[in-house]
Amino acid sequence: MVLRPAGLVSRALAFGIDLAIRGALIGVFYLFLQFFDKLGIGLGAIVFFLVNWWYMVLFEVLSQGRTPGKRALGLRVVHDDGTPIDWSSSLIRNLLRFVDMLPLGYGLGAVTCLSHPRFKRLGDLAAGTLVVYIDRPLTRPVLPEAQPIVAPFALHLDEQRAVLGLAERHGELSSARIQELAVILAEPLRIPAGKAVAQVNGIARNLLGPR
Repeated sequence: MVLRPAGLVSRALAFGIDLAIRGALIGVFYLFLQFFDKLGIGLGAIVFFLVNWWYMVLFEVLSQGRTPGKRALGLRVVHDDGTPIDWSSSLIRNLLRFVDMLPLGYGLGAVTCLSHPRFKRLGDLAAGTLVVYIDRPLTRPVLPEAQPIVAPFALHLDEQRAVLGLAERHGELSSARIQELAVILAEPLRIPAGKAVAQVNGIARNLLGPR
């Protein structure tokens, strides 16, 4: 498994999103707890602790290492070997956040992250965790239905791109425009202009291979 460590900027942006969400949650709870007078103060302290400390842990463990901020930036936290993060590792890395925050504004965490080859902060070093980019599976382009056709000659890369590009845009363009562009390709591809659309689509199918 190839892991691509996330850098400081993407991690900081993800943390900023999570910080904003936590702030909004705490704000909503505090508005509600104002109706409880002195009891609300105690409940507010409990809510602040629960949201501030358990938000990250719960999302990391129960959502495959992705808090809402990490999800938005295409990140997740895993063990060093790529296995999913567990409760103990998440607790360790998040409990050590207060050390990373020293002396101000995550100064120590930023320095540690920038000096480590895999962009680890102290919490990651202690927990054996790593924040990585999520590799999204490649999706094959949708081509119109056509019988695969072998091109009359070996196509250069730019010719292959032109054929595939037209076939991929089949659903975006009008029939007249598709016909016009296919006829333009007909001469260099050495195919009949009258069957240009069908044959271009067939060549594209052949280039892409079996589904």
